[in-house]
Amino acid sequence: MAKSIGIFVTSPQNMRHIMGITKAAVAKGAKVKVFFTWMATHLTKCPEWDALTSMDKDMVDVSICVDSYKKMGYDIADIPAGLTQKEMATQAQHGAIIEDYDCYLTL
Repeated sequence: MAKSIGIFVTSPQNMRHIMGITKAAVAKGAKVKVFFTWMATHLTKCPEWDALTSMDKDMVDVSICVDSYKKMGYDIADIPAGLTQKEMATQAQHGAIIEDYDCYLTL
């Protein structure tokens, strides 16, 4: 199995899959980066969000596109639970997934 997987999330309908893939990858020792953009930023308000952002930070890196978050009607000062200001990021996080991770998945 790959040692790392990047998940680019654009749809708000895939949280069950995001959680399943992330848990399975971590269980196999793979590092995971999950980046939420556009309508997927609505997932920051779903019940499973806390479970995702509370996973081992050494294994799971979660960030969101701050511009998309704002465009979806959220106040950028309202940082979602489990994130820091640094994780309210730009599309450069998407580039990092493409460049730095062994596998790439779009949901």
